Amino acid sequence: MPKAAYFLQISRPRFWIYVFGPYLVGLAAAITSPDQLITLPALVYGLYFLLPANLLIYGINDIFDYETDRRNPKKADYEGLVTPDKRRPLALAILATSLPFVILLPALWPAAMLSMSLFIFFSVFYSAPPIRAKTKPVLDSAFNVLYVFPGAFAYQLIFGDFPPVATIIAGGLWTMAMHAYSAIPDIEADREAGISTVATLLGRTGTLIYCLALYLASAALAYAFIGWAAVVLAAVFTVMIAISFASSDDDGIFNVYRRFPLVNAAAGFLLFWYIFGPKAF
Repeated sequence: MPKAAYFLQISRPRFWIYVFGPYLVGLAAAITSPDQLITLPALVYGLYFLLPANLLIYGINDIFDYETDRRNPKKADYEGLVTPDKRRPLALAILATSLPFVILLPALWPAAMLSMSLFIFFSVFYSAPPIRAKTKPVLDSAFNVLYVFPGAFAYQLIFGDFPPVATIIAGGLWTMAMHAYSAIPDIEADREAGISTVATLLGRTGTLIYCLALYLASAALAYAFIGWAAVVLAAVFTVMIAISFASSDDDGIFNVYRRFPLVNAAAGFLLFWYIFGPKAF
């Protein structure tokens, strides 16, 4: 049985903010006073959207991605490689950490079941058959709307209603861009494994243009809800794409990619305080 540290590595702690951040933003949008951030449901599912939810996303990804991952140098030192003998223990760990939260929800907070169901569906079938969206260009990007649903879940958990659909679309466009950008360093490994992604379809330059278009479209749609914050966020990611265009090789792109979580964390921090600030003071 792999050690707990192994499961922690598989959960990609540096990417936890991609799930936990939207959860916090959803809470900020739903609450009317800061005290609601520390209610029992907010704390319980805040715990879920740390390790368990990330182990679900990335663990299932690694279970079904061995043929690609063994060709990818990034897996050797930057991420963990799930060999066939470790699939069963990892699957059991995913079930053990996620099921208690899923079972608890309909009994105590049924209003949030829709968002949780959508989160699990897109998380599982992004990587798993029969859909395995990650091998279908453009659909692979679209399935990354999964990162929006922790925010929708938090909103439903506190407010009781599903958030405005336009916010889900804006967030979905943002996560599509996030996914496509992160797929650029994997282009060669995916092509060698015969796997098609939006990045292998469009190539490096085409994917960067695709990302820029998605970021700008998302910001334009979000402007009605978050105003000037959408403009600032669009500017930040436009600069990131410009730097990526200027990088002359794959190593240059990968160097920007390694800092991608920091850029996203800073963007999420800005968005959280833009929404939460007026309610806190």
